[in-house]
Amino acid sequence: MNAPPRAAIASPLRVYTHAACLAHDTGPAHAERPQRLAAVTDALHEVFADRLDWHEAPLAGEAELLRAHAPSLLQAVLATTPRERILLDPDTVLSPASAPAALRAAGAAIAAVDAVLAGDTLRAFCAVRPPGHHATRDTAMGFCLFNSVAVAALHALDAHGLTRVAIADFDVHHGNGTQAIFEHDPRVLFASSHQMPLYPDSGHAEERGVGNIINAPLPPGAAGNAFRDAWTTNLLPALDAFAPQLLLVSAGFDAHRRDPLAQLELEADDYAWLTGQLAAVADRHAGGRIVSLLEGGYDLQALRECAVAHVGALAGIAPA
Repeated sequence: MNAPPRAAIASPLRVYTHAACLAHDTGPAHAERPQRLAAVTDALHEVFADRLDWHEAPLAGEAELLRAHAPSLLQAVLATTPRERILLDPDTVLSPASAPAALRAAGAAIAAVDAVLAGDTLRAFCAVRPPGHHATRDTAMGFCLFNSVAVAALHALDAHGLTRVAIADFDVHHGNGTQAIFEHDPRVLFASSHQMPLYPDSGHAEERGVGNIINAPLPPGAAGNAFRDAWTTNLLPALDAFAPQLLLVSAGFDAHRRDPLAQLELEADDYAWLTGQLAAVADRHAGGRIVSLLEGGYDLQALRECAVAHVGALAGIAPA
């Protein structure tokens, strides 16, 4: 599929979100709490005012989810109707409102891919929760129910006929679920920087899949210079060599120095820098087309700052 001409693009950045994502109830002491999403959407409204194109996330369909997930996982998430919160694992919560939230999160990713590939917008950001990149084909884990970025990639490949989709993941935790879903699928390149050692204890540099997995683990205490070097010397060249027709981003902001769940030392400027680099890759190979999905980030002020930096760089607009 060829990219549409830039003159046909109606909006530089579309944002997908939904109130249902706020209703996913993980409990009062859980790090992945509704206030995270509220912090992101409030900051984007405050900083960019009416310069972003806001849309409600639709529900993902079962057939779309089954491209990435086993029927058993859909059964566990969608057919379970808890009266109160239950634990799928020590970190991953299913509440009465969790299934609609997960369907909206995956639906946002699908709708964003459709909009970008139709030329309705150049880029899209999915401000949703729960996050997704730890969910494997058959297991919900690490706060994640469905792997929305994997659903998005397979939608682009199978519904739109693309042959090369890249996923850039800069969450501080390795996207083990995304890697597991695609490690034998050469149509998808997965490029990740993450802290190691850290949950989920995967993402070693020697994990290569079929040559389509590029991991750049960073030690605790690593700061922006090490992060930028990993992307400049390893991950960005791999993305360029792959020449993706669409670039997806797992945008976790928990490598920020204030985040309570990890020990990297990034600043908001590091995210703005990398987003600009990813935009340049997309400009060279994919007609500029990027779909980004919110993953982690657990300090609310850092999350606000980093989301603004990322979205501003995606849209090519400065804060008001």
